[in-house]
Amino acid sequence: MCGIAGWFDRSIDMKAQGRPISRMSESIARRGPDDSGTYVGEGIALIHRRLAVIDVQNGVQPMSKKCGERICTIVYNGELYNTSEVRQELSLSGYTFYTDSDTEVVLTAYMCWGGNCVDKLNGIFAFAVYDHERKNLFLARDRIGVKPLFYYCYNKGFIFASEINCLLQNPKVRPVVDEAGLSEIFLIGPGRSQGQGIYKNIGELTPGECAFFDGEKLYKRRYFTLKAREHTDSTAESIEKVRELITDSIQRQLVSDVPLCCFLSGGLDSSIISYTASELAKKNGAEPIDTYSIDYKDNDKYFKSSLFQPTPDSEFIGTMVSAIGSRHHYITLDNTDLFNALKMAVDARDLPGMTDVDASLLLFCERIKQEHTVALSGECADELFGGYPWYHNKDILFDDTFPWSRSLDIRRSILKKGFLPKGEEYVRQKYLDTCVHTDKLPDDSEIDRRMREMFSLNFYWFMQTLLDRKDRMSMYNGLEVRVPFCDYRIVEYAYNLPWEIKAYAGREKGIVREAFRGLLPDSIIDRKKSPYPKTHNPYYFKLCADAVKEILSDKTSPIREILDADGVEAIIQEPDRISSPWYGQLMRAPQILAYIIQTDYWFRANKVIIE
Repeated sequence: MCGIAGWFDRSIDMKAQGRPISRMSESIARRGPDDSGTYVGEGIALIHRRLAVIDVQNGVQPMSKKCGERICTIVYNGELYNTSEVRQELSLSGYTFYTDSDTEVVLTAYMCWGGNCVDKLNGIFAFAVYDHERKNLFLARDRIGVKPLFYYCYNKGFIFASEINCLLQNPKVRPVVDEAGLSEIFLIGPGRSQGQGIYKNIGELTPGECAFFDGEKLYKRRYFTLKAREHTDSTAESIEKVRELITDSIQRQLVSDVPLCCFLSGGLDSSIISYTASELAKKNGAEPIDTYSIDYKDNDKYFKSSLFQPTPDSEFIGTMVSAIGSRHHYITLDNTDLFNALKMAVDARDLPGMTDVDASLLLFCERIKQEHTVALSGECADELFGGYPWYHNKDILFDDTFPWSRSLDIRRSILKKGFLPKGEEYVRQKYLDTCVHTDKLPDDSEIDRRMREMFSLNFYWFMQTLLDRKDRMSMYNGLEVRVPFCDYRIVEYAYNLPWEIKAYAGREKGIVREAFRGLLPDSIIDRKKSPYPKTHNPYYFKLCADAVKEILSDKTSPIREILDADGVEAIIQEPDRISSPWYGQLMRAPQILAYIIQTDYWFRANKVIIE
C-alpha cells in the first residue's frame, strides 16, 4: 500500500513547482515510509510514497514502461489479488514483465486494454496512469472503495491524491466549505456522501469509478455497480458457495513478502479470517500466525450490555486462540491516551470521524506496526450479510430513513436554531437518491426489495465510513490492512442472495455462520453480533466533557457560534438521556462530545473558511 498524488496542467512548468510538489509528497509520507519518488515532465507531476509489501526490491514508483514506441507512467496504491492470472493473460498477448510487482501488471494491463483494464482487476486499489504520447491521465478506484482517491479539478488543470490534506498543500486549492460541506459535517458526519470531499470543489472517485482527464475536461465512468440478478442456487449450494468465496478471498490476501498478522475480536468475521490463515500456515509448515485484540483499561468494571453491544470480547478471544493455536497479543489502551489521540485521528482522517473508535484503531495499529506491516481484518461482512440489528428489526427496517441515524433531533439539539435551514432536505435527498438507484428485479418480494435498498444504503454509506476509517488509521502508521470480505465476487453474490437464505435460521449473517459451522467452535458460530469494542470508562466521558466546556467558553473557537450551548450542556449533565446513537451503534454521549472536540480541532488545524 502507498500514497499517491499528481498534478496535471499543460500551462504550468512543473519543474518550477518544486515546493508545492514537495509539500504534497511530505503530507502523505506516513502512508509510505519505505521509499518516495516523483516524476516531473511537461505539464505533469506524479508523486509516490511507498509501503513495500510485494517485490520489495523492484516495485519502485513512479514506474514507467515502454511497449513499442508508447511510454506510460503509473503511480499505484493497492494490492492486486489476481496478479498471476492477469500477468499470464498479458504474457500470452506478447507482453514482457521485468518485475514480480503487481504495479507492473496494472500498468501493463492499462497499456493493453486501456480504460477497460479495470474489468480485469480483482483487488483494492487507486491508481493513475499518464500516457506520454497521448498526453492524458487515466485514474481508477477499486470496485468496493477500499482505497481512497480525491481530486480537485479547475480550468484546464487537475490535482489528485490519496488524501484530502495532500490536495490542500497545493496553492490552487483553498480550505473552503459551503452549505453542502457543513451539512455533511454536522448532519451526516462521520458518514460522508460518496464523491463528496467536504471542501468546496474537492471530489473523489466513487467506488467502482474510473476517469480520463485530457487536459481540458474530466470524463468519469462507473464500471461497477450493484446489479440485481436471479439467484438460482439452492440453500445448500448457497452455503457452500459462500464458504468457497470467503475462503478463496482470504487465501488470496495472505500473500506478502513482509510480516503479516490478523485482527481477532472473537467475533464471527475475524475468527473466520484467523482460522483460515492459521489452517493455511499449518498446511505450508509455517510458524503459528500472530493475532491481535484490543481493549481498554478497566473496561471490565464499567461494561454495560446493550442491544448493540451485548457481550464483551474477552472469553471468545480466548476460545479462538486455543482453537487455532495463534500467538496472541492483547493490547490494552489507556483512556487518557485515547482522549489525547482524538486530534491525531482527525489528522489521519482529514476530517472529524468516529471519535474514540477512530482514535483507538489508530493507537492499535501503531502498536501492531512495531512487529508487522500487513494485517487482515473482518470489516464489511455485516453490511453484506445482514449483521446489524437494523436488518432484523422491522420497525427500523422499513423506517424511511438512514437506519444508523434515524433522526436528526440529537444533532439539531447541539446546533443554533436556524443553522443549515435546508439540512433535513439535504439529508433526505441523499437517502432517496440511494434507494431510487438501487437495482431490483420485477418479481422481488417486498422484503427482498427493501433488503436490496438496505444493502445499497449500507454498501455506499455505512460501509464506506468504516473502510475510510480503516484505511486512514492504519496507513497513518504505515500498516496495510486488508479486508477479505470486500472481494467484489462476495459482494455480487451476497447482493443477490434471497433474504430467507442470507438470514439462515433467522440469524444475523446466518448463511456465514452455517458456512463455517463445524470449522469454528460452536460458541463463536452462535455468538450474538457485537461491534468493535469501545471504552465504557466514565473517566473518558469526564475528559471529553471538560474539553467541550472549554470550547463553549473559548471566544476564539471557530464553532462556538454554531453550537447551542444549552443543548451541549444538556448532554454533559444528562448523558443517559441519549436514547439512540448519533451514528451507528457506538456513538452516544461521550462520542458526541468527542465529535465536537474533533470538529473544533478540524476547523482550527485546517483554517477552514465558511462561504
